[in-house]
Amino acid sequence: MNYKILLIIFVFILTSCSIETSAIKKDKLLGKSAFKNNGFTLVYSETLYKKKIISSKLDDRDMVIFQKNLKKNSTVKIKNNKNNKSVIATVGKKADYPHFNNSVVTKRIASAIELDLNEPYVEITEIINKSSFVAKKAKTFEEEKKVANKAPVESITINDLTSSNKKTEIKNDEKFSYIIKIADFYFKDSANLLVKRITNETPIKKINLERLSDTNYRVFLGPFDNLNSLKSSFNDISMLKFENIEIIKND
Repeated sequence: MNYKILLIIFVFILTSCSIETSAIKKDKLLGKSAFKNNGFTLVYSETLYKKKIISSKLDDRDMVIFQKNLKKNSTVKIKNNKNNKSVIATVGKKADYPHFNNSVVTKRIASAIELDLNEPYVEITEIINKSSFVAKKAKTFEEEKKVANKAPVESITINDLTSSNKKTEIKNDEKFSYIIKIADFYFKDSANLLVKRITNETPIKKINLERLSDTNYRVFLGPFDNLNSLKSSFNDISMLKFENIEIIKND
C-alpha cells in the first residue's frame, strides 16, 4: 500500500513539473517580441530578377514581400516612413537580395503606400498578435487581391528602379541624413567591446557610441548625407552578420 501511495505521489510530481514546464514555454512564446526593422526596401522588377540581383520571382499584383529575418507566411505591416501610409502583407519564400535592403516589395505594395523610389525608406513590423483587426485587414486584402488579379499588370504604375532616363517630379525639401544603428546595450562596457570588435574586424574606423540614458548605450555609424556612403558602410558592417542592423532617419 505504501508503495502505491509513493508511486501516486511520484507521478503527481512529474505531471506537475511537466505542466509547469509547458506553461513556461507558453509564457515565453506569448512574450515573444515582434521583429521590427527600419531600412530601405527594393521594389521587385523582372529586370532585377534577370540580372540575378533578386534570386526569386514576385507577382506585381501580390501583397507579398521577401524578408530574410522572418519565416515564410509571417504577417507584416509595411509602413512608408515618409508619409506613414501602411499595408498588411505576407512574407514569401526565402530569397537572396542585396544586404543593404531590408526587404523586397511588389509594385502593388509600393503603389499602395506611395513609395518614393529615390528614398524608399520603410519600417517592417512582424504582426504576432492575431487580433480581429489583423483578421479584418487580411480579409480586406484578400478581397482586393481577387480584384487585382483580374486587372492587367500595366495598371500598376511604378517606374523601374534600373531605368537610367527616369525623371523625378517629387520635390522633397528634407535633408538626406541617416545613421546605421548596430546595437543598443544596457552596459557601457558591452558597447565598448562591440566598438573594439568592429574596429578590429572591419575597415570601419569611425564608430559612434551614444549614451541615450543611464541604462541605454547605442553603437552606430554616421550620420550619412548621401546614399552611396550609407550603402558602403552598411556593406562593411554586414560582414559581421549581426542579426538586425537598422537604418534610422537622423532627425
